[in-house]
Parts: sequence; structure tokens; C-alpha cells
Amino acid sequence: MDDTIRKPDYESSYPFWNDLTKDEQSRFANSTRLRSYKKGEIIHQPDDKCEGMIYMVGGRLRIYILSEDGREITLYRLEKGEICVLSASCVIDAISFDVFIEAETAAEMYLTDAPTLRLLSERNLHLMIFNQGIALERFSDIMWTMQQVLFFSVDRRLAGFLLNEADKNSASLVHATHEQIAISIGSAREVVTRMLRRFADDGYIKLARGSVEILDRESLSDIA
Repeated sequence: MDDTIRKPDYESSYPFWNDLTKDEQSRFANSTRLRSYKKGEIIHQPDDKCEGMIYMVGGRLRIYILSEDGREITLYRLEKGEICVLSASCVIDAISFDVFIEAETAAEMYLTDAPTLRLLSERNLHLMIFNQGIALERFSDIMWTMQQVLFFSVDRRLAGFLLNEADKNSASLVHATHEQIAISIGSAREVVTRMLRRFADDGYIKLARGSVEILDRESLSDIA
């Protein structure tokens, strides 16, 4: 991890910036630092104190939980321009998640410390409303993920994942290992491997080392 004092363009990065007073803006800016993390580095885990508000400058974070048997379930990801909901939970007492945050790629973010964020939220209604909105938005992401894991079969989750990743990259090729896919859809690697082979046998996809090529999008859509 590396800390620097480089500052963001506050007005374009934080929607609530112009609703802060000059003093509040100064406090916020003085409590914000740039941090960099290497791929695979754990940024937060359940026993850690709340770090504060994370604004993503680049790279990607993965927010996940561990099941009782040690299986990882990915709740959502954060990418450039997004703000971490778990930081908002630091200033909203009713919201708390025992989660891990991992740098899925090399990542760079601005971090505003939790005590300052809480103080300013108590003083400024606009910032409080923003925090609550972000928290509710991410909670919706979590509920969608849990619905997928609890109520949808593996083939539906797998087909949906492949289609979403392809759409995100505007390509038919999805770069991911079987282990990465399993983590993303909340399943076991062995189950994902069997399902991918079934999809390949049916002609829906073509498997290669570290990637999956979509051949029959319509059929995958029917499954998803």
C-alpha cells in the first residue's frame, strides 16, 4: 500500500461537494489521501476498523463474504468513479457488514477517514442523504446477489455471468478462470467446471485456458 497527498478534483468526484460549506470542504480535503494497492491485496476484513469513504480512481475492488464452509461469495465490485458503500456504513449506525474487500486488480483510490466523514454527516444534511443513498444502492446489489445464490440454479447464474461479462467488455470472449467464475457466482470450482463443459458440449461456448468464448448467445439467454 502507498499513501500520497495528491488530491482529487473534488467537484467532479463527489456529488455533494458544492453542498458543503467552505469549512466542511476544507475538513474533507484535509482528511482525504490517495492510496494504492497491489493486485490480490486485502484492503478490509471483518475485524478491521472502518477506514472511511473510498472513491475509486482506477482498478477494481471485489467485496465478498465467506460462508461457514469457507466458500467465497462475491457481493459486488467497485470500479473507477464509484464510492464504496461500506465506507458509508461507517457513518450510518444501523448498517454493518462483515465483509472482505480485495484489490482484484492493481487499484488506486481516495480515502476520506471515518471520523471526519461521521462528523461532517452529522452537520450536513446533504452529505447524510448522499451516504444513505449510496448505502441503499449497494444493499440492493447485495440483495440481488443473495437472491441469485439462494434461488437460482448454477446453470442460470453461470449463463448470466458469462453474458454480463461479455456485455461489459463488448466482446464474446470472457477472460476468467474456472476458479474466478466460481467465486463470482458463489459456487464450487468443480461444479462450474462441469457446467462449463456441458455448455461446451451443447455448443453454447468454447473453452480455452483462462477464457470462455460465447458461441450461442441466444441459448445462454434462454438459460439465464
